[in-house]
Amino acid sequence: MSQAVERAISILELMSTGPQRPSDIAAELDVHRTTALRLMQDLVNGGLARRAEDGTFVVGYRLVGLAQAVTEQFDLRSVTHSHVQALAAELHVTVHVAVIDGDRIVYADKAESFGRVRLYSQIGKSVRLHASGVGKAILAWADYEERERLLATCSFERFTPTTVAGRDAFTAHLEEIRERGHAEDDGEHESFVNCIALPIRNATGAVTSALSVTALKEQLDLTELRSRLPLIRETAQAISRDLGWMK
Repeated sequence: MSQAVERAISILELMSTGPQRPSDIAAELDVHRTTALRLMQDLVNGGLARRAEDGTFVVGYRLVGLAQAVTEQFDLRSVTHSHVQALAAELHVTVHVAVIDGDRIVYADKAESFGRVRLYSQIGKSVRLHASGVGKAILAWADYEERERLLATCSFERFTPTTVAGRDAFTAHLEEIRERGHAEDDGEHESFVNCIALPIRNATGAVTSALSVTALKEQLDLTELRSRLPLIRETAQAISRDLGWMK
C-alpha cells in the first residue's frame, strides 16, 4: 500500500471518530502540518472530507453516500439487521454480528438499545480474535483450515487478567466453547464489558459469522446474560435459517 493511500485511510478513520484539527492529524500521522493540510485538501477535493466553520475537518457528504451505498450491498446485513434490532430492543443490550473478511473478523452489523450507554464498536472494524465473543464463536466452529489461517495472524496479547493468552491455551479454550455450545467474553479485552456469542451457519452449514450480545458488567453480568441464552440462540438460529441452513 502506498504511503499516500495509507495516510488517507488513517485520516478517514480519525474523522470517523469526530472533527479533527490539522494539528491533530499532523500529530497522529507524524508529519508536518503543511503535509497534513495538503492531504486533507485532496480529500476535500474528492468530496471525502469537508472543512467546518470552526476550521476542523469532518467526513464529507460523498463519503457518507458511498458508505450508505456499500452498506446496502451487504447481503449478510440485509438478512441480519431486523433480527439484530429486535434482539437489542428485547434485551436492552448491544447486539453485534461479525463475519470473516479475508484474514480478519470484522463487525458486519450492530444495534443498540435506545437510551443505553453506547459501546465503541463500528461496522467494518476488526475484532480481537482471542478476546471477543464473536471472534471465539467463529473460530470454535470454523473448519480447521480456516481456523488455522486466522489464528496464524493472532498475537494472543493479554489485555486483562481474564484474557486467554497463548496459542495452546486458546486452542484448548475453543474446545471448551464447542462443548459448552456458546462463547463468552468475560472482560477479556475491556474489563468492564462482557458478552455471549453464538455461531451463525450459512446454507452449507459452515460457520463464517457469529452473533453476540454485549453489555456493561454493571448493567448485566455474565450470569444474567446466560439467562438470556434461549432467546439469543433462537435469534442465531433464525438468522441461519434465513441464510439457507435447513437443519
